[in-house]
Amino acid sequence: MACGKCVFTLAVWTAVWGLTQGQTPKASDEVCAACHDIGAKLKKSAHAGVGCATCHARHEEYPHPEGVAKPQCGQCHAREAAEYASSIHGQEKAKGNAAAADCNFCHGTAHELTPTKTFEFRKTVPDTCGTCHEGPASQFRGSIHGKLLAQGAGQAPTCATCHGAHIIQKPISPQSKVNPLHVVETCGGCHDGLVLTKRFGRAGTPVESYKESFHGLALKAGQPTVASCASCHGYHDILPSSDPRSHINPRNIAKTCGACHPGAGKEFQIGLVHVIDPKQKAPAVRWAEWFYLMLIPGTIGVMLLHHGGDFVRKVAWLRFRQQAWALSYRPAPTEGELRMLFWERIQHAVLTVSFLVLVITGFALHYPNAWWASPLLHWERTWPVRGTIHRCAAVVLLASSLLHVVLLIRVRMLRDRWKHFFPRASDLREAYEGTMWRLGLRKDQPYRSPHSYIEKAEYWAVVWGTVVMAATGTMLWLNNWMLQHVPKWGIDLARTIHFYEAVLATLAILVWHFYMVIFDPEVYPLDPAWLTGRSPRRQAHQEADDASA
Repeated sequence: MACGKCVFTLAVWTAVWGLTQGQTPKASDEVCAACHDIGAKLKKSAHAGVGCATCHARHEEYPHPEGVAKPQCGQCHAREAAEYASSIHGQEKAKGNAAAADCNFCHGTAHELTPTKTFEFRKTVPDTCGTCHEGPASQFRGSIHGKLLAQGAGQAPTCATCHGAHIIQKPISPQSKVNPLHVVETCGGCHDGLVLTKRFGRAGTPVESYKESFHGLALKAGQPTVASCASCHGYHDILPSSDPRSHINPRNIAKTCGACHPGAGKEFQIGLVHVIDPKQKAPAVRWAEWFYLMLIPGTIGVMLLHHGGDFVRKVAWLRFRQQAWALSYRPAPTEGELRMLFWERIQHAVLTVSFLVLVITGFALHYPNAWWASPLLHWERTWPVRGTIHRCAAVVLLASSLLHVVLLIRVRMLRDRWKHFFPRASDLREAYEGTMWRLGLRKDQPYRSPHSYIEKAEYWAVVWGTVVMAATGTMLWLNNWMLQHVPKWGIDLARTIHFYEAVLATLAILVWHFYMVIFDPEVYPLDPAWLTGRSPRRQAHQEADDASA
């Protein structure tokens, strides 16, 4: 047994001796320091813990052979080296531009480079970049960012914060951090966090308010020409609004906005752009929001209550009182009552298509990240698909509305029919009695006019909604003219009303109209009046005619 152990040990030592043959032991750093006086420099360097043998090949041969390649940073920093190679600096270096910045230019020599995470290194970045980019570096030093850095603010941005450290690209490059499509994300690295929010005592962040604005929504959809943070605040010469030289100083804001909106702010002060605290919104905007936040739930709630009761009442009659239902709701004549004339059906078709397109494209403008909006955003960078289609549909809707008015004036038959849509005092009684019946608070079904409060409410809601949407939509469409003649809160008010009115109109169609033409047990699965002009619905006045006969 002991002999076996001796054999095993001898075999192991033999293998180790064989592997080490031909290898020269690595010299220690002290041996190198005997000739190379770099010890003091290396102790303060980021490479202080890295041995000489790690970087220097064939160091153990003395005298050192000639032609040995210098150590490459990529030996240890492969990721950074790959990023540098793809950057604008690396590409210039590959083309033979000896003046292009490289590792040593920015970091210093390997034996005395300063650790990049220290403030000592960060504060030298503008000067380093300024060696080649003096103009931008000079502007940066005079900016709010440069002044904070000079004052010792460790979190103040440097050139590398915005442009990147190793993978610096041209601003037109899609990968660049300062590409128009990425500027908000880059600025948001500091201005969208809680640190600055708490430091300056703000209720929100300017980046958050920008993302909710027209510009932010357009940029989110991929439109690189829309205004971003840099468009208004500047690039390297960013200054607080209190500075007379600032692009966003009240004296300069008209010129800044006028770069995209000619004449903006000449007659009226543009006003607050970033609304961080809801209390900062213009009173008119706050009142409009409050009005619709009360109106929409109340209106839709009444609609759901009205039609919900109607549905329950009719289904109950069908299920439990079939004989009574047969007496009260006898099928209409085979051909049905004529409810829509030819021109009315044409107007309805145009209205339906234009309304659906307006809803889809309008909400796609407001919610560009929604899955159903992605097909419209496919070509958005080359052509404003959503906005163009939305405006075209709006023109079609207005044209159909104008056609409706013209036909009412020119066609007597239509005019006589549509006289029934004027509100009457009896509509209040019918609405009260009809609602009581639907809620089960009235036993007998009340009389309902051929064009009752149900049809009248829907018709005049369409008229009102069309007028409001056309007015506010035109204001948003003519935004340059608006900024010349009204304060910015006027556009904010128009945008608020336009959005909430669209929400109200969409929900009203889904709840009120779709029930009447689809889910109402009297016509389910569909009232074909919009196609054939005739409806199978048995009207109360038909019941009275049958009884008198």
